[in-house]
Amino acid sequence: MIRSFLAIEVPVPVQKRIEKIQEDFKSSDPDVRWVSPDKIHLTLKFFGDIEESKVDSIMSSIDKPVQSTQPFQLKVHGTGAFPNPKNPRVVWVGLTEGKEALSHLQRQLESFLEKVGFPSEDRSFHPHLTLGRVKSSRGKGALSAKIEKYREEEYGEFQVERVILFKSDLKPSGSIYTALGEAKLGG
Repeated sequence: MIRSFLAIEVPVPVQKRIEKIQEDFKSSDPDVRWVSPDKIHLTLKFFGDIEESKVDSIMSSIDKPVQSTQPFQLKVHGTGAFPNPKNPRVVWVGLTEGKEALSHLQRQLESFLEKVGFPSEDRSFHPHLTLGRVKSSRGKGALSAKIEKYREEEYGEFQVERVILFKSDLKPSGSIYTALGEAKLGG
C-alpha cells in the first residue's frame, strides 16, 4: 500500500516568499508544526493508502480532464486559517486569480476518479497552501495577529502546467514526496 495524493507543485520563488513569512510567524513561538516550504503543494485529491496497482488507472482516468484544461495562472495571495483566524487549527496561504479554472479542473478530476472507485469528497474544495497545523493553544493570540498582518500579502503567481500524482512516505523527520506520474495540461 502507498499513501498518495494528486497535486500541483508550487514554484521555488513562491516557496521562498512563503518561507520568509513563516519565519515571522515562528518568531512569536506558536505551537505549530510548520510545513517545510519545499513541500508546500496544492492538493487536488488525497487518496490515502492505495494499492500500487491503482497508479496506472489513476493516471489514465485523469488524462482526459487534464488534457482538456488549458494551462492557467494562479495568484497566491493572503493568509488565513481553518476554521477561522481567531481559532486557527490550520494556517494557510490563499489563491485568488485562477481559482475558477482550478476549481473546474478539481471537479472534473473528482468526477473521472469516482468512475474508477475513488469517491468524491463530501466537503467542498477550498484551494489553499497549508503553512502549518496548530498543535495547542500556546501562542494562539500572537498567531492570530500574524494571520491578520499577512491577510492581504502577495506571494506571487505562477502558471499551472501539470498535475502530479505523489507518493508520500511518512518519516519521523517529515514526509518525503515522490512523483509517481504526471499529466500536462492542454495535452
